[in-house]
Amino acid sequence: MKLHIDEIEIRHIRMRLRSPFQTSFGVELDRDCIILCLRSDGIEGWGECVASSFPGYNYETAETARHVLRDFFIPTILGDWIEDVQSYQDRIGHYRGHNLARAGLEMALWDLFGKARGQSLSAMLGGVRTSVPVGVSIGIKEDEASLLEIVSDYINQGYRRIKLKIKPGRDIAVVKPVRENHPELLLQVDANSAYELSHAPIFQSMDDLNLVLIEQPLAEDDIIDHRQLQAQLKTPLCLDESILCLRHARQALQLEACRIINIKPGRVGGLSEAVRIHDFCRAKEVPVWCGGMLETNIGRASNLALASLPGFTLPGDISASDRYYEIDIAEPSFSLNEDSTIDVPEGPGLGVSVEVEALDHFTLRKETWKA
Repeated sequence: MKLHIDEIEIRHIRMRLRSPFQTSFGVELDRDCIILCLRSDGIEGWGECVASSFPGYNYETAETARHVLRDFFIPTILGDWIEDVQSYQDRIGHYRGHNLARAGLEMALWDLFGKARGQSLSAMLGGVRTSVPVGVSIGIKEDEASLLEIVSDYINQGYRRIKLKIKPGRDIAVVKPVRENHPELLLQVDANSAYELSHAPIFQSMDDLNLVLIEQPLAEDDIIDHRQLQAQLKTPLCLDESILCLRHARQALQLEACRIINIKPGRVGGLSEAVRIHDFCRAKEVPVWCGGMLETNIGRASNLALASLPGFTLPGDISASDRYYEIDIAEPSFSLNEDSTIDVPEGPGLGVSVEVEALDHFTLRKETWKA
């Protein structure tokens, strides 16, 4: 099936988080991102580029993504016939980097083709689950009492897996009380590249806390030092920022730099590459799970579809819709089931409907191009 791309719209939006979210690279009060809409013969396909307002997670920002989309990626498909999603990736294959921007436009294409074919994204990707296990990520808190209260609240809501953000000075003293208070909890930590190899004793001190994993403790572009650190630990290391493509995943596993991989579609350039990494890891019997980037219901629907694939054996950072925002820009809202799962959308494409009035409210800038 070929689709003619008649029109493309991008919006830079900003949404206030329900509470500040602190990681090792800063505090977010508001979340910026780019929302894309592709139109073809009356059908709309929506995508979400998860680049934020500042280059913390990686070098991309909402503004750099808008520039790259507008000046390089969008012109490769606007006004042309597209056979499938891979043909878009082929057209931009000679450009380097900017994976978050690539992925946002690719997501909109998946939604467009899904609606045109009457297929859900989960079905198109090869998903096998109707609901997926999920957890919640908790930002860095300034005191133990407030952290323990928040953890208990999420457990009472039904979350069975908790991830704690850590940084130097807020690590073992943060994690240990949570483990002592909740000995059976699925617990993991995420450092977002805040440490160096010389900090190995800190992670060795966590080895007896029965953590599911330690996520990306060292530099965002490192594999070698992670290998040395993993050799010193019983707890599995999980790589996030270091894995930008299937090649990186293969190299990391060959070098034994980690035992688990976090797959974020945005980070690896789209759902297509995410599926390839999933397939490779599944063949190697390496656990994977779906990371999160504070998505709206557009991106959340995409993550749920991806996490429905059989190799996603660990709970993802997807969470219910009300975790981050009072008002979302798409419906339906996703709620937590009693077994700490969220249902996978079954409708065509992403399976969500964008609420244009809410989207308009959060829009800082809107640009539209017609063929």
